[in-house]
Amino acid sequence: MIRIHREGVRPLFFTLFALIILNTLTAWFIPIELINQIIIGVSIVFYGLVLQFFRNPARNIQANPYAIIAPADGKVVVIEDVEEEEYFKGKRKQVSIFMSPLNVHVNRYPVAGKVKFAKYHPGQFLVAWHPKASTLNERTTVVVEGEKVGEILYRQIAGALARRIVMYAKENTEVKQGADSGFIKFGSRVDLFLPLDMEICVNIDDVVKGGETIIAQVKTES
Repeated sequence: MIRIHREGVRPLFFTLFALIILNTLTAWFIPIELINQIIIGVSIVFYGLVLQFFRNPARNIQANPYAIIAPADGKVVVIEDVEEEEYFKGKRKQVSIFMSPLNVHVNRYPVAGKVKFAKYHPGQFLVAWHPKASTLNERTTVVVEGEKVGEILYRQIAGALARRIVMYAKENTEVKQGADSGFIKFGSRVDLFLPLDMEICVNIDDVVKGGETIIAQVKTES
């Protein structure tokens, strides 16, 4: 059975209602069997695509206070040192995950700890892989302080298709690693900003799974 994320309940209901109305009217005003069958088929395929977009599969989350887990499903598109100017105002290691419309779009807390900062920013809708999407697009910024990894910043970024970002994080609340932190609708990106001395465990073009893949971890002394 497909698990549906809570953000999909209303869209799925209204989509189903609209498709039922469409097919009823078509059958009533265009009583041609072939046309009706085509519209029914297209409606089923369309609803299936919307259904898969809001799926929320169970994940095997292994809590690890020394590790940063993937906050989203998708492909790693950026690993580089950057200046993070909103919160840290200094150099951090950025790891970006691109989420296509076919990916699971549930976002998860990459680390357990206390939410130190949470802010929504209205903005543009550049393609998610645009270099300036991180600072110009509609986005959120959340900082969670983990016991072993310190302050970790992650940013939900809307893409060209995304038109709504949902953020659950609230400042001064405790969160669990891998728990739902939000949702981005229809293609997007999530950026992580990590301490420079963390060991990065992924490479460009790696496909990661939210709540399971380890993105980085505290370096251990050999």
